[in-house]
Amino acid sequence: MRTCLDRALTFAGVTRAAVYVPGAGNEELRLADTAGRPSTGPGLPERLTLADDTPVAQAFRTDRPLWLNAEGALGALPLGADGRRLGCLLVTGDSADGFQAEQRRFLERYADAVARLLRSGAPPSVPVLGPALRSLRVGSFVLAPDTGVAEADDTLLDLVGISPDDFDGKADTLLAHALPEDMHALMSVLEPSIDDSGRRELEFRVRGPTGEMRWLSLSCRAEPATDGLGERVVGVVTATPVLRRGADDVARIQWLTAALDDATTVEDVGRVVVAALREPLGAARVALAGLQDDRLMVAVLDPPQPAAWPDVWRAEWRTEWPDAPVRALPTLQEAMRDGRMDLWPAGTALEPGLAGIGPGGLAVLPLPAKGRVAGICLVGWDEPHAFVPEERSLLTATAALVGQSLQRAHAHDAEQELATMLQRSLLPRRLPELPGGTAVARYLPARRGLQVGGDWYDVIALSDERVALVIGDVQGHSAGAATIMGQMRTAVRAYAMEGHPPDVVVSHANRLLVSMETDLFATCCYAELDMEEGNTLFVRAGHLAPLLRRPDGGTEEVEVAGGPPLGILAEAHFPMTAVALAPGTVLALVTDGLVEAADLPLDEGMRRTGAALATADPADLGRMADELLGDGDRREDDVALLLMRYDGMRIKPIRAGWMVWRLPDAVMHARRFTARTLRRWKAEKAADAVLLVVSELVTNALVHTQGPVQVDLMLRGDRVRVGVSDASPRAPAKPVIVDWESTGGRGLMLVEAMSDSFGTVPVAGGKQVWSEITVPGFDPDAADPGPGPGSGPGSGPWGGGLS
Repeated sequence: MRTCLDRALTFAGVTRAAVYVPGAGNEELRLADTAGRPSTGPGLPERLTLADDTPVAQAFRTDRPLWLNAEGALGALPLGADGRRLGCLLVTGDSADGFQAEQRRFLERYADAVARLLRSGAPPSVPVLGPALRSLRVGSFVLAPDTGVAEADDTLLDLVGISPDDFDGKADTLLAHALPEDMHALMSVLEPSIDDSGRRELEFRVRGPTGEMRWLSLSCRAEPATDGLGERVVGVVTATPVLRRGADDVARIQWLTAALDDATTVEDVGRVVVAALREPLGAARVALAGLQDDRLMVAVLDPPQPAAWPDVWRAEWRTEWPDAPVRALPTLQEAMRDGRMDLWPAGTALEPGLAGIGPGGLAVLPLPAKGRVAGICLVGWDEPHAFVPEERSLLTATAALVGQSLQRAHAHDAEQELATMLQRSLLPRRLPELPGGTAVARYLPARRGLQVGGDWYDVIALSDERVALVIGDVQGHSAGAATIMGQMRTAVRAYAMEGHPPDVVVSHANRLLVSMETDLFATCCYAELDMEEGNTLFVRAGHLAPLLRRPDGGTEEVEVAGGPPLGILAEAHFPMTAVALAPGTVLALVTDGLVEAADLPLDEGMRRTGAALATADPADLGRMADELLGDGDRREDDVALLLMRYDGMRIKPIRAGWMVWRLPDAVMHARRFTARTLRRWKAEKAADAVLLVVSELVTNALVHTQGPVQVDLMLRGDRVRVGVSDASPRAPAKPVIVDWESTGGRGLMLVEAMSDSFGTVPVAGGKQVWSEITVPGFDPDAADPGPGPGSGPGSGPWGGGLS
């Protein structure tokens, strides 16, 4: 790091750099860090009094940079952030002309990087000059042309796109990442020349690991052979957010074209515009706004602080950035109507909405695109600015390129917004709260193309003690796949809520997809959990097996018997696999986007996911899900992840059931069974209400339905739940009007009046009408769950007594 720091400072014209920070009592500055060549003269003082007239003290007191060139170059740059004065950066150089404008701009950015480290609370004893340089992404190298051996630091390798472990110390390895078109110029600069041993500069392009193109800036010089060492080329390389102001217009346009080609969103376009115009032109402000329905929607303001912009803009600061009707800004309205650039010199009187943006000069650039104006760009200067002809040509060409990119970015953002809205509408807004467990889910869209896909998940609360978890993947990640995904998720939920067992739910979903006559197929993993006992039934249709993390931290892949993917064979068979879960077990359902990629085999991906599941903390299920996703680097396929931690129900309900035979005194037997059960549960205080509800519901079931009728009683806490099941799928309807002459219709109204809650749910082969009633002053610990009645009309295969 120190070697890289010294090289970078040398190329910035700095022979020595030092950081001073406030000392005790804030009445002095003390030396905190130094870098550069050792001085032959007097060394840097360890402490400086703030009252002295030294450049460091002056810069710290006035909070303004100080540049001197009386005896060589000297700069003192104050270090501050958020209104706090954190210290001062002192730089010295050998040049009698002082630091040049480009060098000053680099040193100002360097001072900002040092200030950020000091603001973050770096201890006084920790060096800051080296880490600050690393944050600016400045790399260095030493090249021996005779042998082709090169020494490069980690920052340079990262800029080029090489991991330190893959670098073999050869210059050819570094050069191989440069674009072929730039290779000739790059070799001519790196080749040492006896006639020209001065500084050489070049901007070139490299191709990153994922195929993206980036611009780098190279500055180097040749050093003659000394001390047994051959000729060497020493240099630094930096990322190139902008071209230097002195670069020719052709190079600028080339860079701008390449940068805008990589910009996909409006935000990306805004960053490129700021990088291309503000610093190279020495501007104080840059604003980019798109035109939508006669309103200017501001996309980028640089600097972003509200205080840097006119009062009118700050008064309208309603959203992240202001927006205003074009008619409120006549100067911009005229420029956009004519479609030509307007350059306003210093002192021009403009409307209040533009006053203060460019007191030293304002450039108004309409952004044309396909015969219309897509937006506008404002460039303002604080100091008087002269618009030279070359600059006018550059601004005109920039506006044309930015306009086309802005329109393309608006279309991209609209497409992604539509995709996001579609995906959100198809996936659950939130997961239900589960008795005895917690569930979380994550979804990441595909990295390329339309960011909507066929992965889905769902958590379905089937009853108070049963829940279904489902995860699936429709082939592809497109709008068509998302449409099928939404239909399949809805179908699975509907079949599950009807009360079908897991294998029937998946079979029905399979037949539905086959009947849709689509070319797409889907995979699915369905699990139904008994939250009271932990018993789980799994069904797998061509999907990945679920993963379990046991309470002791061990993980395993559940061996679930599988069927074919959905949509392949209408009469496919989907067997069920039963697994018992202990409290503390975490169940993980994943799609293949998480565990499989071009460079990641499926077996290895499942192994990594299992290892991550074992090391994650199950107490925080959300963090566990984030850790399973890794660093968020999305793969080419979308990713869905569903986790559920089974904790077991804290209060387990007590149940009893009675099969009602269709006899004249059936209601009497049901009431007697209910009374005996309530006495055993010590819940007699609710007997009157419960017996009335049982009488009405059993009577309705016997009168209005055919087939078996079942009474189920459940005690959970201080609430008794009565459920009467029958073979009719039709829900009971309350009469709209019940007058004195009515012969019926009051039963359901009585049930609703006596119940704390009341409703109907579908069950396999029919429905269940249920009612919940609170037992006043009930002590749950006094309830006796002992054996239920063993004889009577309710005994037999339908489960009389305790179920």
